[in-house]
Amino acid sequence: MKIHKFIFLFLILFSFNSLNASEDELKKNITKNLRCLVCQGQSVYDSDSEFAVSLKLVVENKIQQGLTEDQIYKFLTDKYGDWILYDPKFNKNTYLLWFLPLLILFLGGAIIAKKLIKFKK
Repeated sequence: MKIHKFIFLFLILFSFNSLNASEDELKKNITKNLRCLVCQGQSVYDSDSEFAVSLKLVVENKIQQGLTEDQIYKFLTDKYGDWILYDPKFNKNTYLLWFLPLLILFLGGAIIAKKLIKFKK
């Protein structure tokens, strides 16, 4: 009977540990995708500013409340705007952000093609 209690206790502790590991992994993934508004070019995960520390606590609290990754991103973008995300969602406000590199590539390719055609003549 003692063995059954030991196994039961072990399984309970192991399940809590794996739950904490998945929460830590989720927190790590979310904070790596958040831009620190105080530091230049650093994610919240990499930053040690007061803002980053407080945002890490907010993310941790939201995870403990049972919110999903998308719900946490929605909460943060509602509060700070799309600029806080390193990888913003595709919507009407970010069309230019997503299509500008392609537009520049095609424009540059057209200029190079025109120069090559002119050079061959």
